[in-house]
Amino acid sequence: MLTGVTPPAAQHSAPALRRLLDLLAQGAAAEEFDRPAAAARQAGASEAELAEIAEAAAVALRIRRTLGQHRVREAQLTALFDTASDLAALRDLDAVLRAIVHRAKLLLGTDVTYLSLNDDTAGDTYMRVTDGSVAEDFQRLRLGMGEGLGGLVAQTARPYATGDYQADPRFHHTTTIDSAVLNEGLRAILGVPLRLGARVIGVLYAADRAPREFTASEVALLSSLADHAAIAIDGARLLEETRAALVDLNAASETIRTHSEAMRRAEEAHDQLTDLVLQGGGADDVAAALADILDGGILIHDADGAELARARTEPLPQPIPAVAASRARGRAVPLAGTWVCAVLAGPELLGSIALTGRAGLADADRLLFERASVVTALLMLLRRSVAETEDRVRGELLGDLLSRTGDPGTLAARARRLGVNLNRRHSVFVAHSEVAPRHRLLAATARSAQARNGLAGLHHDHIVLVAPSDAPGPAAQALAAELGQAVGFPVTVGSAGPATGPAELPHAHGEADRCLSALRALGRTGSGGAVGDLGFIGVLLGDQADLGGYVHRTLGPVLDYDSRRGTDLVTTLDAYFAQGASLTRTKDLLHVHVNTVVQRLERIGRLLGEDWNTPARTLEIQLALRLHRLTRGL
Repeated sequence: MLTGVTPPAAQHSAPALRRLLDLLAQGAAAEEFDRPAAAARQAGASEAELAEIAEAAAVALRIRRTLGQHRVREAQLTALFDTASDLAALRDLDAVLRAIVHRAKLLLGTDVTYLSLNDDTAGDTYMRVTDGSVAEDFQRLRLGMGEGLGGLVAQTARPYATGDYQADPRFHHTTTIDSAVLNEGLRAILGVPLRLGARVIGVLYAADRAPREFTASEVALLSSLADHAAIAIDGARLLEETRAALVDLNAASETIRTHSEAMRRAEEAHDQLTDLVLQGGGADDVAAALADILDGGILIHDADGAELARARTEPLPQPIPAVAASRARGRAVPLAGTWVCAVLAGPELLGSIALTGRAGLADADRLLFERASVVTALLMLLRRSVAETEDRVRGELLGDLLSRTGDPGTLAARARRLGVNLNRRHSVFVAHSEVAPRHRLLAATARSAQARNGLAGLHHDHIVLVAPSDAPGPAAQALAAELGQAVGFPVTVGSAGPATGPAELPHAHGEADRCLSALRALGRTGSGGAVGDLGFIGVLLGDQADLGGYVHRTLGPVLDYDSRRGTDLVTTLDAYFAQGASLTRTKDLLHVHVNTVVQRLERIGRLLGEDWNTPARTLEIQLALRLHRLTRGL
């Protein structure tokens, strides 16, 4: 066989695929990805080759979009870290305020950014610094508490956004405010509070002169900047107050030295933690560094209470009341010798950090601890962005596997890139909870899948997990207990397998889905199992089972009679066997006279035959009755 000769079927597709990879590496524009297919078509490529090239181009464009989203997110986080460092280096309040609004304009790419500060004496908020503004009356604007968008933000301490301010009825419009906004030409406005603890000191805005909708990530980004800005403003104000105190009181020198040392230590710690995150450090690295800085134990939990990292302390459950108190106050709070600080991105709770072994925490260390929560928030946002991308890729692969979409070899290769070997024997698990929120159950299942080197995601509105296992029944029982503990509610898990290779997984998924429905119909909520664990019902639920045919062969005359006459003899029959063939208990259950029960049973006997009440027939009839209930549930 000659080497170095391109097979005829690939003589056009191979160069096109290589060209697509080159375009990805070069970061080419989206329209460039159509050219390899056009070139192949001109070169006489077959329809199969053109289809292969088109599919590869679509995949390449998805990868390009994903990479672009990563680059944008990375650029935003880098800019946010740079902002933190820049603000920490500034000492003059005016310089801090100008830096804040300018960096906000760069981060969000809006036409105008501005900042207002609250006037506690006058009871309103006034424009302090603008960037991009051209209208003089807008730059001198004052807003009463609750007036306009900014006054509402300052009053409620919550972010607000509007795509078109003039047409938005949610806000208290005044002639002064509306006129200034109109003169500036602003349409879309986003405002977030500048908070120091529970106190709002001002509002940070980003605005465009054209209508637009601000995304949740943009709100979170501006809120994170506002958190940095509030600390920087507070630091600048404290420094100004210190300078003023030096003029009047020589005794203030020790206070200044102590405060400066605390600020320096806090800045160094903040820079150290920020550099750690920028260098790719994870939650464990942040916890270890913070434990060394504060000389105590550190625990980091996510919003659901799961432990993300721990250093120099024993495991502790997340102190939920303390987290709620910290979130409400915007400060670290003590609880039985442990300091707790909520980790926030604007109004969103991302998790918490706890400091043990430091019951008496000085103000400087408490400020440092609170600053660490900001860095932890940035770490969690980055971690969530990466996890969401990975979960999306894994979920897409899972959907393709269960839908028989794509070539088995291609699916196996995609799985290998994610660390999943489909040549191993895998079992399929379908999970359901009547009470737990689906997003929490999905997140818990994704964590379980990663721990098992498997895949998890939503498929046909069901939460599905595919993981290596030779014993689906015991594995389903363990998974039901694990997920139930993670979400705090009963979780039922049906399973099937093992299956080898992509071709067998869809069949295993169908059987696992039927098993889940059977478990629920049989009242085994909160448990897990496979069809083999369901006894004779499990055998009927197995491959090629004809449940409807069995039910109709056994109960057909009664079901047909009920359908024609509008009666419910099948319910009487079910109640009769459920009450141990007792006429008295049956009539009590059905709330009818005993003669009515006798008449109905006589009618059933004429429909099913005189031997319907013999032991052999009653076993079949009772099984058919249970399967009748089960198939309705399925």
